[in-house]
Amino acid sequence: MASWVNCGMFATAVSKVSEFTRPISFITRFYDSTKIQPGSATLFFINADGWALTCRHVLDEVLACDHVAERKSAFQADVAAIKGKPSRNTLKNLAKKHHFDSQPVLEHLCRFEGCVDTLSGFDWHRHDTQDIALLRVKGYSKLLCSHFPVFAANGADLQPGRSLCRLGFPFPEFSNFTYDAGKEAIEWTTAGSSNLPHFPIDGMVSRLVSDGKTIVGFELTTPGLRGQSGGPAFDSDGRVWDMQSQTRHLDLNFDVAQDVLRAGKKKKITSFPFLHAGQCVHVDVLKDFMRKHSISFAEG
Repeated sequence: MASWVNCGMFATAVSKVSEFTRPISFITRFYDSTKIQPGSATLFFINADGWALTCRHVLDEVLACDHVAERKSAFQADVAAIKGKPSRNTLKNLAKKHHFDSQPVLEHLCRFEGCVDTLSGFDWHRHDTQDIALLRVKGYSKLLCSHFPVFAANGADLQPGRSLCRLGFPFPEFSNFTYDAGKEAIEWTTAGSSNLPHFPIDGMVSRLVSDGKTIVGFELTTPGLRGQSGGPAFDSDGRVWDMQSQTRHLDLNFDVAQDVLRAGKKKKITSFPFLHAGQCVHVDVLKDFMRKHSISFAEG
């Protein structure tokens, strides 16, 4: 019985934290391709004024959408200015001019899912040194979130050995997008699935991370999965201790080259294992950043 109870220690917390944690969906098309690559990231709301936390690198990816669109428009204008049908070599030179040889992303779109009824834009603040950012959604009449996080009051209580859970959206299984050949553009659609279920993953705090002056983060013994960046890490009560930022790949030095049997046949297996340790931004850094910008939040 004790083991069963322990396995469900985050069940109530996951339900609580999912109330304010939301996905950001991305679709990307590369130059000279019609294939669409879906992606995802995470944010979580912190108050009823529409402020949310995410990673700085997630904000940069959102802001890149406009830059990519401008670059595509400039490229298309150069193509349209050519008399007659441009040769493949001409297109290659134009692509190089617009840096598609080194930065091949041609289209990049994003959507904030389950956040507001309508969205006209957002304000933001980027942290100077840490991988965190604040976003404030704008132009809505209804915020689709009515529960908000409680941040841990004393960051010094976060020590190695504490178990935490992270929540985010690492597996972009949505399919509500298409490539329109007539427009030569990718777009969101009402067809297909918009489902992006959250995914929790727990781990134990292993090491604290310092910038040389103070504690700014910590590692967990399990990875933060792609798409969970910007999601909260919390205890079994649902109290937020940090935000998932990146995953470090630690060399275990357990290299293996070994013969094994598979379906009755000998097969050589080689393995170069790493420990994938999730790295999070410390709760004290999050709170200091929110206080700096006079953004209200709950702690306890």
